[in-house]
Parts: sequence; structure tokens; C-alpha cells
Amino acid sequence: MAKLKVGVLFGGISEEHPISVKSAREVAKNLDLDKYEPYWIGITQSGSWKLCDGPGSGWEDRGRPAMLSPDRSVHGLLVEGEPVKLDVVLPVLHGKLGEDGAMQGLLELSGIPYAGCDVQSSALCMDKSLTYLIVQSAGIRTPGFWAGTVDDDVDASQFTYPVFVKPARSGSSFGVTKVSRAQDLPGAIAVAGEFDAKILIEEAITGSEVGCAVLGNGSELIVGEPDQIRLSHGFFKIHQEDSPETGSENSTIVVPADIPAESRDRVQETARTIYRALGCAGLARVDLFLLEDGTTMLNEVNTFPGLTSYSRYPRMMAAAGLPFSEMLDRLVSLALTGKLR
Repeated sequence: MAKLKVGVLFGGISEEHPISVKSAREVAKNLDLDKYEPYWIGITQSGSWKLCDGPGSGWEDRGRPAMLSPDRSVHGLLVEGEPVKLDVVLPVLHGKLGEDGAMQGLLELSGIPYAGCDVQSSALCMDKSLTYLIVQSAGIRTPGFWAGTVDDDVDASQFTYPVFVKPARSGSSFGVTKVSRAQDLPGAIAVAGEFDAKILIEEAITGSEVGCAVLGNGSELIVGEPDQIRLSHGFFKIHQEDSPETGSENSTIVVPADIPAESRDRVQETARTIYRALGCAGLARVDLFLLEDGTTMLNEVNTFPGLTSYSRYPRMMAAAGLPFSEMLDRLVSLALTGKLR
């Protein structure tokens, strides 16, 4: 039986480029080469596309120029002008122009099946304020928030402190500041504005941070074991640390979460509801707050969560009995059979 030709996109021009490369390296370790013939397509931080032999060190210099063709008759790549057909694409990209619907739009034009959320759900989940509005309409609680631009005249006295100031469309806690005093708000807005013109000012929530990995389409969902973030101080920002592979200076991730069984069930059911309300498909990680009274509140949704050696999504799935290689098999299968294009 012929192997499936799988294009693996990684890198990208967002601030999450290094995380994407690490995720691709874990995919390389776990992709079954008896089933798949991988085509590694790295996107440099300057935006150049390279067909390379893998996401190992130095791939930027060894690759051949390549591009994903929007022409459906090609159904794949153009490598130095020559067509290379692909059966499916894994867009292992995080952040802007990778996880926000832009790459998904190009893949829709190309006609190549791809893993993960579609254009609409990717764009919705990338914008935290839009995510909150949709989820609220589904009866799920969210933090109180204000959304606007870095140029808006913001009345700092309208907020009860502390608050979190965030780029509305970014990830991995880049540009996020916890603000405890009104006089510090303008500086935090400026920091967030370095990553996105749209910003979010959000109430600080007192509760336990938990997450839930979701895999599948429609009613057929696999939900991983919830995890729990234990913080000694500050807020969770492991991807920005110098050596996240060896641990974090302020956080420990517990899998499965050390929470009562009824809370576990509530977290999983809330994650399913949010996933469906936002139209997610393929995979997503739903991050929640578990409050002292046992209720849940949305934190954020990641439509192509990190797959690094220290990432939460694969660990939650493994705890539920789904190893990385099988998770990849299911993602490919969902991309090929589970969506209407």
C-alpha cells in the first residue's frame, strides 16, 4: 500500500516560531514512516519557504525554495517550479499567520485536506474577545473584559485591579502583563501593542488553571485527562523561559489534575461545549479556570496547541491512553475523512 504524502508545515513568522520548530521535532519523532512519507516545509522567520529534510538544526540553510500552490490542479507544492503532490497537510504552526485562519485559507484554496480547525474557527479562537462573545452565547462564563486598540483613550479608573492586559490575537503569554495599579496600565497597553493593534484588558480570576485536550469532529470527540497548573508566583509563561525543557521557574503542570472527580467531569464537559460552540475540528486545547465553588470559566482556546516535549496537549492525551503516534494517526484520518470542504 502506497504511503500517504504528508506535508508538515512548521516555523512561521510569528513570535511563536521557535515553539513551532520544537513541535515539529516531536512530530518527526512520532510520525509512523511505515504509513507516511513526510515532506518537511519550514517557513523562516523572514517568511521564506523551504522544503527540507526535517526540522533539525540548520534546516533554514539546507532547504530548497518551495511554495504551497493555491492552484487545485497542483494539489501540493511547487518546488523550484516543479509540482509535488501532497495527500494531506499538518500545519504545525502557532500564532499569527499560522493558527489564525490565514494558512487555513491558503490550504482551502489549494484543495489539500489539512489537520485542525478551519478558517472561521481558527480566526474566532485567535481573537480572545470574539472567543469570549461566542462562548458567552453558549452559556459559558468568561472573565469580564474590555477590548479596544492601542490608540484608544482608556480610562484606567474604570477597572478593578488587578487586571491582565493582553494582545487580543497572540499566544504563549507574549505581551501579557499583570497590572496591579491604574498608573501602570498605559505601559502594559504599550507592551501588548507590540504584538497586536487590538488589546484586551481582562479581570484577574481567582481559581485553579486547568486545561483539557480535545480531539475529533462534531459529536465524536476524544477528551484527554485534564491538567492543572500550579504557580508559585506570577502567571504561566513557560514558552518564554530560557530552558522550558528542564522545567519552569514558577510553574508545575500536574497531569491528571489533582481535582475531585465531579470537577474533572465538569471540566471535560465544559471543554466539549466550548469546542463545539466555536466550530473547532481536528484538535484544540481548551484552557479553563476552576473556581472555588466548583464551577468553570473559560480562559482561552488554542486551535493548534504546542506539541513540544514539554507541551500540555500530548501529555493530557497520553494520560488518557492515546500516545503521540496514535494521536497523529487520528489527526490525519480526521483531515482526510472528517470534514466537508
